[in-house]
Amino acid sequence: MSGHSKWSTIKRKKAKVDAQRGKIFTKLAKEIIIAARQGGGDPEANLRLKNAIAKAKEANMPNDNIQRAIQKGAGELDGVNYEEIVYEGYGPGGAAVLLDIMTDNRNRTAAEIRHFFSRFGGNLGETGCVSWMFDTNGLIIVEKAANLGLDADEFLLLALDAGAVDVREEDDSLEVITEQAQLSQVLDVLEVEGIKVSHSSIAKIPKNTVSLSGEQAEQMIKLMDALEDHDDVQDVYANCEIGDE
Repeated sequence: MSGHSKWSTIKRKKAKVDAQRGKIFTKLAKEIIIAARQGGGDPEANLRLKNAIAKAKEANMPNDNIQRAIQKGAGELDGVNYEEIVYEGYGPGGAAVLLDIMTDNRNRTAAEIRHFFSRFGGNLGETGCVSWMFDTNGLIIVEKAANLGLDADEFLLLALDAGAVDVREEDDSLEVITEQAQLSQVLDVLEVEGIKVSHSSIAKIPKNTVSLSGEQAEQMIKLMDALEDHDDVQDVYANCEIGDE
């Protein structure tokens, strides 16, 4: 087991708040539209669409909404033409920040994202400035409270045998890291074993992390909040660890 990753804990807690605000459905619909546009409307033949649908169902997105998004992406219904962009920058304390963007107005989005970085002690960087600090992997979250009696060592062996590349233990959860192409396979094995998965996605995993505290930590949390609240920001990744305090 490798070390703790507070970056994902913060992200999951924030995602729950987003769901309460109702913004998450819009972001999930964008992901489904893009996935269907690029790889077709059949989730069995389109891994990205399959993962996007799984995330939508995890957030309790209505099936009608999911189907409409698939139809828009596949060209069966009219829809907005979204563009995918990756923004990179630095937050307080030099923490690396990576953003997955889907927008119908690149200039507007860039100006607003740049404003957030400046406001909270960071700066928007050039393409490639921090992306090398992250790996793109499958991420599966298993909450311990939802799997009472689950032995961490036994789970590690099960996950590795299923095709995972690493398992990281948090205080309240276990994080399974997979290769992108192996995410569905590992999920299937966990389902057969009766293990309840609370979250799964393709994610940017930081290779190394930096610790933030005090004012830098507070500013970083404010920056992450502002970015994740933005309608055009699909996902925010950072390589920082922030203590519970």
